[in-house]
Amino acid sequence: MNLQFDDSPIKDSLYPFTATRNAADIRIGILTIREKWEHLAQKKGIDASNTVIQANIVPTLQYIESMGDVTDANVPAQHPSQDVRILENPWHIFQYNDWAIRKDYELLTAGKSSQPIPAGNTVVAPDNVFIEEGAIISCSIINASTGPVYIGKNAEIMEGCIIRGPLALCEGAVLKMGTKVYGATTLGPFCVGGGEIKNSVLFGYSNKAHDGYLGDSVLGEWCNLGAGTTNSNLKNTAGQVKVWSKAAKNYVLAGTKCGLLMGDYSRSAINTAFNTGTVVGVSCNIFGAAYPSKYVPDFTWGSQSYHFDKALQDIANWKKLKGKTITTAETNILQSLYNHINNSTQ
Repeated sequence: MNLQFDDSPIKDSLYPFTATRNAADIRIGILTIREKWEHLAQKKGIDASNTVIQANIVPTLQYIESMGDVTDANVPAQHPSQDVRILENPWHIFQYNDWAIRKDYELLTAGKSSQPIPAGNTVVAPDNVFIEEGAIISCSIINASTGPVYIGKNAEIMEGCIIRGPLALCEGAVLKMGTKVYGATTLGPFCVGGGEIKNSVLFGYSNKAHDGYLGDSVLGEWCNLGAGTTNSNLKNTAGQVKVWSKAAKNYVLAGTKCGLLMGDYSRSAINTAFNTGTVVGVSCNIFGAAYPSKYVPDFTWGSQSYHFDKALQDIANWKKLKGKTITTAETNILQSLYNHINNSTQ
C-alpha cells in the first residue's frame, strides 16, 4: 500500500530522527507509524492511496474506526485521547512507548496463536507473552503482569535476562546474557541489547550490547554504544530537563526525565557518559575524556568535523557487520544533509 505522509510542519521539531527519514518511519511501540497505518488500513479495507496523512499521528484501530473517513486523519483533536497520540517532540517517542506497545500488541496478536514458551524460563502472566516463529528464549525471567511482551520472528533472549513488560523485541533482535530490561522498551529489528535498559526505543540495527545504563532514551538506526556507555535521565536536582530543539533553535523543557536522543549512524566510545537530555545528531563519532556536549551537531568526529567520505566509509563498515551495504538512497540523503550543513555555515 502506497500511503502518502506529510511531515513538513514538524520535521525540525522531531530532529534528529527526521533528518534522515520521514516522521512516518519513526518506530514507536512495535511498528513504525507507516506500518501501523498500513496494517490498520488493510484491516479496515480502507483505500488511502490518494490521501496525504499527517505523518506524526500515531494511529490505533479505535482511532481508525472513529474517523469514518481516512481523510479525517489530519484532525486528531476531534478524537478521544486514548485512541491517538501526536508526536510533537522527540522525547514523546519514549514517553508514549508504553501506550504504543500495548496498542500494537493488540493489533498484531489478534486472532493469532503464540509459539509455546520454552521450558526452563520463569514467566509471570504468560497470557501477556506472544512469541513469533523462530524466536529463542533461554533460562530467563519474564514478568508480563506489568505489560505485554512481544518477541518477534527469529529474536533471541539469551540466558539470565530479567524482563518487565511492556517489551517489544522485534524481528532478529537479541538480548545478551544477563540483560535487565524495564518497560516500556522497544528493540527494533536486528538490534542488540545488553546491560540495563529502561523505557527506551531503538529503531533498528542499533547496538547497546554491553554493561551500562540506557534510560528514557531513543536511538535511531545503525547506532552503537561502546561498552560501559551510560546516560543520565534525571537531574541531580530532580528538576526539569532542557533539551536542544532544532525548531526552537534553543533549549526547551522536556519534563523531569529525558536521557539520550541519538540520530542515525552515530556511535560512542567505551565508557562514554552522556548528560541528561543530550541530543546527538546524525553520523557522529563520540569519544574523548570530557563529557560530550548536550548537543552534538551532525557529522561530528570527537570535537572536530567528520569528513564526508570518511563518515560514509565508517557507516559502510558498520553495516557490513550485519551483512548489509550502504544504499544509494542512504548516500544521497547523507550527502544532502552534509551539503546543507556546509552551505549554512559558509
